[in-house]
Amino acid sequence: HLVESGGGLVQAGGSLRLSCTAFGRIFSWYGMGWFRQAPGKEREFVAAIRWNGGFTNYADSVKGRFTISRDSAKNTVYLQMNSLKPEDTAGYYCAARESYSDVNYFRSDEYNYWGQGTQVTVSS
Repeated sequence: HLVESGGGLVQAGGSLRLSCTAFGRIFSWYGMGWFRQAPGKEREFVAAIRWNGGFTNYADSVKGRFTISRDSAKNTVYLQMNSLKPEDTAGYYCAARESYSDVNYFRSDEYNYWGQGTQVTVSS
């Protein structure tokens, strides 16, 4: 399973780093993703990476501000979030997918395992 941490309250322009540590049968996982969901809105894609570290992709809304990375020795994926905006406020969820195709990396239904989420609140 997946355990996220690192969320919190930050002022606009600030930074946070989210962590997602994996436990269990991770040998079957091919890709990892971060999604977010604000109250009253649908869950949306934020960033994705292959478990081996390649193929990083970002939503247009976070490109240039967020960076996804992973530490295979720690079974952990990170989301470094800089220049945060109030519109980044949401619950952030880590997910893992087993599919060997990267075509639908941005679709939440492509992912097989999900963490419990961590809240990020950006004040103006």
